Amino acid sequence: MENVLIVIQLMVVIAMIIVILLQRSEGGGLGIGGGQGGGLVSVRGTANLLTQATKYLAIAFFTTSIALAVMAANRVETGSILDVAPAAPTAPAEQEQPAQPGIPLSE
Repeated sequence: MENVLIVIQLMVVIAMIIVILLQRSEGGGLGIGGGQGGGLVSVRGTANLLTQATKYLAIAFFTTSIALAVMAANRVETGSILDVAPAAPTAPAEQEQPAQPGIPLSE
């Protein structure tokens, strides 16, 4: 169930980003989206549609966020990694060194 909510939340987030970027900037900060719409829906109708879509997507985002937080709080863990004692370090296995050639002492 938690994975389903995460996927739904990701889809809501992506849709919200797209809807917010499609809205017309009233301040003209970037100068994007200021052209004539000339489509099926009037400019005012498009603005109202995008505003409503943003509102419902925000409600869906907060609802899924709260549901995920409640699920995480109610999750029962069997233990913590802090409860487990650290494993004792083991010494590395000794490797055989090749024999050094002997130095003749004297004849």
